[in-house]
This record gives sequence, C-alpha cells and structure tokens, in this order.
Amino acid sequence: MSLQGKVVVITGASRGIGRALAFGFAREGATVVAAARTMRAGTGEREGSLEETVAQIQREDGKALAVPCDVADEGQVQALVRRVLAEAGPIDVLINNAGVLQSRPILEITAQEWDNAVAVNIRGPFLTCKYVLPRMMERRQGNIINITSRAGERVDTNRLPYGMTKAALNKFTQNLAADMQPYNIAVNCLGPGLIQSRLPAPGRGPTTRDDRVAEAPETVVPAALWLAQQDASFTGRVVHRDEFGKTWP
Repeated sequence: MSLQGKVVVITGASRGIGRALAFGFAREGATVVAAARTMRAGTGEREGSLEETVAQIQREDGKALAVPCDVADEGQVQALVRRVLAEAGPIDVLINNAGVLQSRPILEITAQEWDNAVAVNIRGPFLTCKYVLPRMMERRQGNIINITSRAGERVDTNRLPYGMTKAALNKFTQNLAADMQPYNIAVNCLGPGLIQSRLPAPGRGPTTRDDRVAEAPETVVPAALWLAQQDASFTGRVVHRDEFGKTWP
C-alpha cells in the first residue's frame, strides 16, 4: 500500500529513532501521530520533544499531531487512540518504538527499574495493540511494527531486563501475528541495530560497541517504510535493519 494519506502512530517519537521515523513517514505523505511522554523540551542532555518533532514536520508541509502518552498507562493509551480516531481517522500503521534500557549488573538494578522496563517494553506494546487493533480488525487491514533488538536473541552481559523484555516482545509479535493473519494485519519486529541515541558531544567520536560504530537514526527509515506497506503475507518476522535487502525481504 502507498503511505500517502495513511495514519501512522509512532510511540517514543520525541527523539532518536522515533523522531527519525516520524520525519520519514511524513515525507512519504503519511499523517504522523507522534506520541511520547516528553511534550516540551527540557534542560537535560537527552534533547527532543513532541513539539519539536511536529514543528519540523509541519515546516516541511507535512501532517502531524502530537499526543503526550505514557504507553504503560492504560488510560493514557485509550485516550491516545480516541484522539487519533477523532482528529486523524482510522489508524493504518502502529510503530511501538518507546523503550527503556538498563545496562548494569543485576545487583545494581532496583525493583522499580525492573518494573519500569517491563511496563514500557512489554506492557506498552500490549496496551497500544489492544486498543488500536479493534478498528484494524473491522477494516481487515493494518500494520504493526514493534522495535526490538538483537539483545532479545543473544546473550549480553549486564543487559538482563532489556534482553528479557526484547525476547518477550519478539514472541509477543510472533503470536500476535498468527492471531491477526486472518484479518490481513501484518505484525513484525524490526531491530534497528546500534544507533546513536543523541548527537555526540563536541570533541567526542561516535558511540562504538563490539567494534561496531553507531549509525544515525535515519538509517532505520527505509526498512521501516517497507515493512509498513506489507499485508499479512509478510508477518510474524523478527528482522533487522542492517540485513534489509540482504537476507530479507
């Protein structure tokens, strides 16, 4: 399907991958609904806000709507879906990008941090899918992309809650894809690879890990655009951006 005129909801769209995806989909003619907890810019080092994301899209004559939402809060997710339906129309594509990462040994991770990882990385996609899917099922069309990580497939040190939640997200995606295939709704996982979470500080080089250099968030866009245009003939996959055009499609 063409993305012209489609309604695309992207969580975690205030910065990083989510923000790059918002720009990419808007440039393809989609109406982008940018959702995140950060509506306005703060003073911390993690720059970005929904206002800035939407303002940039609108400066390029794109269509966008900013909706603050904590994806772990059921009431806020319900309100998000109601507002999108009222102001933008039926949702064609849902991208579950919001996520949190803890990178410390288990003895240093608090119970609250563990619960937060589970809430955002697993409960969040469950809630957004639960409230977006009814209209998709009625229309017998739709597309869901869950942003995952290779941490869900391999063993990494000091990545316990992150790896566990991404592994759960992969299985959630595969099971949901089987349930939604009769409704022609595609559900897939996309791993972005090592991506810069923010611009490097002056005088510092790019982030590296395991001899890999972090790439710009924009590198994720082509693979996501392709996935978003598929029907249920391509579903239940866990694919990775750096293999796009090589091992898939």
